[in-house]
Amino acid sequence: MILRALYDYYQQRKDQLPSPGKELKEIGFILVLSDEGEFIRFEDRRKEGNKSADQFLVRKSVGRSSAPVANYLYDNSAYVLGYSEKPNALKYYDVFKAKIEDAYNKAPDNKDLERLKNFYGQNVDEKLEKMQSDPLWPEIIKNLGKKFSFFSFRFETDREIVAAKDELIDIDMEQRVSSPADKICLITGDRDEIVEITTATMIPGSQAIAKLVAFQVNSGYDSYGKKKGGNAPIGKKAEFAYTTAMNHMLGKNSRNKFLLGNRTFIFWSSVNNDDTAALEEATADLLSLESFVETEKDPELVRKVFTSIYSGDIKASDDKFYILGLAPNSARIAVSYWAAIPLRDFAKNILCHFDDFDIVDIRLDKKPYMGLRSILSAVTLGGKSSEAIPNLAENVVKSIFQHLPYPAQLYNAAIRRIRAEQKIGITRAAIIKAYLNRLNNNNKITKMLDKTNENPGYLCGRLFATIEKIQSEANGKASVKEGYMNSASTVPAAVFPTLLNLSNHHLEKLSVAGKIYFRNLEMEIFNKFDGSGFPTQLSLPEQGNFFMGYFHQLSDFYTSKKDNAENK
Repeated sequence: MILRALYDYYQQRKDQLPSPGKELKEIGFILVLSDEGEFIRFEDRRKEGNKSADQFLVRKSVGRSSAPVANYLYDNSAYVLGYSEKPNALKYYDVFKAKIEDAYNKAPDNKDLERLKNFYGQNVDEKLEKMQSDPLWPEIIKNLGKKFSFFSFRFETDREIVAAKDELIDIDMEQRVSSPADKICLITGDRDEIVEITTATMIPGSQAIAKLVAFQVNSGYDSYGKKKGGNAPIGKKAEFAYTTAMNHMLGKNSRNKFLLGNRTFIFWSSVNNDDTAALEEATADLLSLESFVETEKDPELVRKVFTSIYSGDIKASDDKFYILGLAPNSARIAVSYWAAIPLRDFAKNILCHFDDFDIVDIRLDKKPYMGLRSILSAVTLGGKSSEAIPNLAENVVKSIFQHLPYPAQLYNAAIRRIRAEQKIGITRAAIIKAYLNRLNNNNKITKMLDKTNENPGYLCGRLFATIEKIQSEANGKASVKEGYMNSASTVPAAVFPTLLNLSNHHLEKLSVAGKIYFRNLEMEIFNKFDGSGFPTQLSLPEQGNFFMGYFHQLSDFYTSKKDNAENK
């Protein structure tokens, strides 16, 4: 299902993607050679920041296992230079050299291949010594193993690198001898030549040779004597299509991916048209930003796209929306999440997520949307989304995209951080609201203060916020939160009598109007409790209600004060 969806992605967008046999590759360093094949200097093709490099359309990279296999006219330092931090670099160098000689033997009239043959006919140690004296060599050593740490060639009198020349790529493609197309591809169902090793589809945190489909020799998965790709036959055409689609969506500037911790997610629509392109763009905005502000994206414009699909203004028929979550796993890539959701259902689920996290915002710089990173950061000790507990990112994504209950570990983590810091904040409050509302469809928590809510936890939270506000008005500061919030949110009957007694002392310091206002508010809240009074203990969901009542009541104090000031 996953491979077929990726294959279809390529078929629908192949006019915008590399043609069969080619791929876009980041190549960070170029060997500039003379017309006689002598090394002159290195050329730096890294981009600003040195985290990526120029991309070139080159021959598709080869699939690798433990045996040396060279790419065509480009590769890493072990193959191209004969240098590696690992032992036996020369065995990789010899394989690359043999590939150059083989290409030259197929096209002896080609000047570029003749010059490269001359270059590799020189003594490897003498060449390497000359290269190591180049000013760029320390940077090359420092960047070995990075995604862009590949090398190719350019002749001094030429502007184009040899690995990107179509005439040279064609020579390599012509000289390849194909095996009979006598196997059925499991992706397409057509007969095709089967690949033995699939192409790498590297993600952040994985090795450069990481693959989505791979088999380990003699590990118990070799069935009926079949080896490597023979265990799951994938045709060359299908393998090229799905790996090209993946690498395109995993690209540096791709709008079809987002990262959460060590997880990489890619998403796409099953069809390719202007409407689904708008949906993919809106999804990228939804997922990639910390929050929407006027200078970035208007959340209402994003919401409008999903509303148009859900309402039928944009026809979705039976089209699907795919989300694939990937995790690094040694030399392989693990699938951590997969969903294929009808477009209309997907749009509905996103709109529900908007509503679930919609909460009163009293901040001056209102940011009416909380991104995934903000949600995860709100429940970690260091405030970094990358430090969230394992699998939390996938579970939150699953809840949003499939309209499932938000994960309990997200809710529990939010409660723990509130207790540890005595600070709720808008994001933690929104997490609590969203989690509890998806568990309870009957008595949902509202966006702002709900004076009809008679949940014991919610009432205790409102009353605690009122007591804190009275202390703040009386003394200019409030310390009750640090001393009593945790116990008030768990065993209210044990602490609220003491809190109310302290509150009476603080009330005496207020003006007559202040005394009347706050005493009436306390009585209004207290009268909503049943005859048994304060609960002896609050359950975990009721503790969430406590923090919501506290947050709503404090927000209402601020909003009411602001409204009064504006009306004067």
